[in-house]
Amino acid sequence: MQSAPRGIRPHIALFGRRNVGKSSLINALVDQNIALVSNTAGTTTDPVYKNMELLPFGPVVLIDTAGLDDVGDLGKMRVDASLQVLKKTDLALVVLEPVETLDNSEIELFKLLQGNRVKFFAVVNKCEEKEIPESLKAQLAELGVEYASVSATSGKDIKWLKAEKIQKSLKDFDSGTIIGDIVRPGQVVVLVVPIDLAAPKGRLILPQVQTIRDLLDTDAIAVVAKERELRGAIDSLKEPPALVITDSQAFQKVAADVPSGVPFTSFSVIFARYKGDLDAYVDGVKALERMGDKGKILIAESCTHHQMADDIGRVKIPRWVRQNYGPGFEFEFCQGVNFPENLKDFGLVVQCGGCMTNRKAILSRIEACQQANVPITNYGILIAHLHGVLEEAIKPFGLSLED
Repeated sequence: MQSAPRGIRPHIALFGRRNVGKSSLINALVDQNIALVSNTAGTTTDPVYKNMELLPFGPVVLIDTAGLDDVGDLGKMRVDASLQVLKKTDLALVVLEPVETLDNSEIELFKLLQGNRVKFFAVVNKCEEKEIPESLKAQLAELGVEYASVSATSGKDIKWLKAEKIQKSLKDFDSGTIIGDIVRPGQVVVLVVPIDLAAPKGRLILPQVQTIRDLLDTDAIAVVAKERELRGAIDSLKEPPALVITDSQAFQKVAADVPSGVPFTSFSVIFARYKGDLDAYVDGVKALERMGDKGKILIAESCTHHQMADDIGRVKIPRWVRQNYGPGFEFEFCQGVNFPENLKDFGLVVQCGGCMTNRKAILSRIEACQQANVPITNYGILIAHLHGVLEEAIKPFGLSLED
């Protein structure tokens, strides 16, 4: 890993009408020409994600979006794609021009941001010499919108925007700890890491790497072994480990090899807590008991990985559910940013660990399911349940199926 993963960086999205200078502002913020700039309206047609270092704050994801006033059928699709970005936005910058009054699309966006509790403020661009009209100031005040005035072209007040407005808006942002809150300095944690087709040659998959880094940040000791070497690794320790974390696909073998009294869980379960809502996931998996021997289940993947022959989400989970509950279950799949609007068609949603996306995106999916009254769980919770080890897998976090 050469840089901070996208999933733990705060996502800063820029919204606004066409040609207000969103792309120019991004270039000014990072002092590089990373976004295409043109006088032609509608140059940015789809959300563009850029992993950048935004000084003085640090690593962020900057998202450039299409104009909110785009027209026609294609324009509406572009606007819809821009608004989908809100589901993963930690801070929104609404870029305006110093005009007399707001456009309807801008007013609706402010109301949408407030209704969805997204942190935001307005940036009035193109203020090289022109003052912000008093009528615009009054309208923003009436809407309860804070604003800053800058010029992306001349660089006027860009450093102030970064140091004062953006950094202070993100001061409470914390990507959190994966297991650092349940492991003490000096304790040993054994990580069971099978090497399978999903791991590129010479690499570990992202959750494994992030967990190792989290343990190092906690001053704990990480011992890494493949599933066949787990027993030997534990026997070589002077004292039993504080925790064993396994790939969820090796749950049954690990459960058999872990000595009595040593807590164990999986990478998927710890990421269920880190990126999502562990309580909601544990409650959601109970829906399988109510569904009987048939129903429709949505498998929601947050990335667009290449499907393997024995893919965990598309092959193994459907097979295990049918083996445990009956052949009458149907499965649908979504990946990347796609997530169905009509969730009521499903008896259960199964979300992946979310290692490639941010927590805001996962929480927005959980909230959508809760609003539709559709249970949601996660890969690791479901797999632990299907293998009969869920009670043990959630015990390290003070949870019980009896709660």
